[in-house]
Parts: sequence; structure tokens; C-alpha cells
Amino acid sequence: MFGSGSEAREVRRRRRAERRQWRKEHRRPGPPGPYVLLPWLLLGLGAFSNLFQGETPNPWVGGIGLFAFNSLYISVVVRGFDKRARESRLTYVLLAALAAVTLGLAAGYGGSWLLFFPLLSLACGTVLRRHWLAVCLLVLAVVACLVSVWHQDSASTPWTLAYGTFISGAVTAALLTLSETVMELRSTRQELARAAVERERLRFSRDLHDLLGHTISVIVVKSEAARRLAPHDIDQALQQVTDIESVGRQALTEIREAVTGYREGSLATELDRARSALTSAGIEPTVRRSGPPLAPQTEALLGWVAREAVTNVLRHSTATACAFVIDGTSDRVRLTVTDDGTGPTAEAPAAPGIGGTGLKGLTERLAAAGGSLEAGPGPGGGFVVTAELPADASDASDASDASDASDASGGGAVGDG
Repeated sequence: MFGSGSEAREVRRRRRAERRQWRKEHRRPGPPGPYVLLPWLLLGLGAFSNLFQGETPNPWVGGIGLFAFNSLYISVVVRGFDKRARESRLTYVLLAALAAVTLGLAAGYGGSWLLFFPLLSLACGTVLRRHWLAVCLLVLAVVACLVSVWHQDSASTPWTLAYGTFISGAVTAALLTLSETVMELRSTRQELARAAVERERLRFSRDLHDLLGHTISVIVVKSEAARRLAPHDIDQALQQVTDIESVGRQALTEIREAVTGYREGSLATELDRARSALTSAGIEPTVRRSGPPLAPQTEALLGWVAREAVTNVLRHSTATACAFVIDGTSDRVRLTVTDDGTGPTAEAPAAPGIGGTGLKGLTERLAAAGGSLEAGPGPGGGFVVTAELPADASDASDASDASDASDASGGGAVGDG
């Protein structure tokens, strides 16, 4: 029992050491905290020394002023490192109170008390930005110089005090702005990396859905055909089995291409596969094509539409015929897939919107390429899928990646491919 307890403690100790090592290796420098500006309060040691040695008239007033200055300085600096607190009205009120205390102490005592002007400038640098900061620092530098000239007993020359006052706030604001910018850029880079991973994950899941949905539907249809033919025509049944093997091998190749992201569909190839799959299912396919040759990206997108439409016909319809019509002009191309199945019924109404997961994904792809997709019951029954695209959708690849994040999973009655 004792050995077990010591082993558990050793495991916990080792895990704590691993966590500390991980944090040490992955620690990144961030923006400085408010505590880096607190040591600058040591500039006020001269004023404190004068007060302690009795060289300051009205010591109670000086002591209260010194305490008020330190308290206000710490409050303003701490709030200046929190963006929400920095932009609140209370912070500006505290900064104005700090300026009033600084001006009163410097004008009343002079000497070492004038060094509170650079400290006030540091506080301004943590709170103010852009043109307000420039105006404030210029005014502070001029006031510090005038008060120093008026007293003629400053710890430094008036011009040096004015320069120190201006540069203190300017450097502080510049460093803090740079640190905030670096943190924002780092956060943006991490967000872009996460978005890229999410787009790739969605791309793969979308392609895998479309590939396997169609392939499995074809395999099921050909398997049913082989089962029906086996008792009567063994040669035709073996031909269906051979087709199943071919479809399976082609699916493996396409999945490998989808994993690497190099798969590009072809409308002609998909139409050939559609003829074979529909014929095996007892559905008569017809293809009518007109217009000029299409750009590769347009071909690929319309190939995805044809594949998804065929998958839906095989899965959900009781059609006996399916027609593919491609009409192209120099500007636009349209693919219409029409079947004569039963279509939506009262027992199985059409899904709202564009349909299921496959058609939703295709809608996003075509919209990114400047096209559109419509799917629904035909005027004479059955189901109609209509895709329209620019004749040259060569820039759709990049745009479709940006739209992948909006692909959502869902179900439909007829359009659930």
C-alpha cells in the first residue's frame, strides 16, 4: 500500500514537472504589465527627502499631495494597461486629477517636485493615443518649462525638463502601442491558422461525403442488379460484379486524391459514370449538350452537381428516366438534371431550402464562383436540379475555400445526398 502511494506521488510530481516544462517552452513574450512603470516613482524621492528633512513649507500639504500623487499615478497606470478600463470616463477623471495635483505641487514647491511632470507624462502615455497624446505631451512640456523658468531652482535645466517630459510619454505610448499591435498580429495569425485547419477539415469532409455518397449508391445499385441477374444470366451478373470492383478501385483513387486536395472533377467523366449507374438501376439516361467548351473549373463544379444529382436519383426517387441538359453561351452555362420520379409527397414533403448536406455544400461552392443552384419538385412531378455558372469560373477555387466554413450538416427528403 505504501509503495502504491509513493508511486502515485511520483506520477503527480512528474506530471507537474512536465506541465512546467511545457509552459516554459511555449511561453511567449507579451506586452509589459503596469508594474514596469511603478519604479519610476523613485523620481519622487527628492521631494520625499525634502519633506522628511523639513525643507518643504507646509509639510502637511506636501505630504497629502505626495500621497495623492502616488495613489493617482498607480491607479491611472494600472487602468491604462486594460483597454476597457483605459477608455472609461473614470480613467480620464483620474488623469485630470493627477495633472491638477502635479501642477499644484510643482508650482507650489519647485525644485525636485518638478520631476513629477515626467511621471505625469508617463501616465498620459499609458492612457492617451493618437492626436490627443501629441497635444497633451506638447502642453505638458511647455508648462513644465514655464514652471521651471519661473522657479529657477529646478533639479535640471528648463529645456531638459521639457524634453524629458515630452519624450517620457512618447516612448511609453510607442512601446505600449507596438506591444498591443504585436499581440493583435499574433492573435490574428493563430486565428488564421485555426481557420485554415477548419477549412481543410470541412473541405475533406465535404469531398468525402460527395465521393462516398455517390460511390456507395452505385455499388448498392449494381449489387442489386447482380443479385437479380444471378439466377437467370450469370454472365451479366459477373459483369455487374466486375463493375462493382471497378467502382471500388476508382473510389479508392478518388479518396486518395481528396486527402491530398488534388482531385478535380470532370463533367464528361461524371456523365459517363451517371449513364452506367442509372442504366444499372433501370433508369434511362439522356444527355443533351450545347455551347462552347467550358473552363476546367466550371467543368469541375458542374461535375460535382451531376454526381450529387445522380446520387439523389438513385437514393430517393422511383424514376424511370433522367435527363441532363447542358446549355452554354459565351457568358453563362446551365446544367439541368430532371427525373420523372414521384418527387415529394404528402407523406415525404420536400425539405425546406435547398435540401440536404450535399446540395447545401454545392450551393456554397457555386455561390462562391458567382453561380447559383436551385433544387425542387418539377412542374410535372419528379425532381429538378438546376445549376448556373459563369462560363469561366477559374477564380472559384479560392473563393470556395472561404465559403467552406459555412457548410453545415443537415438532412433532407429528396436532396439529402
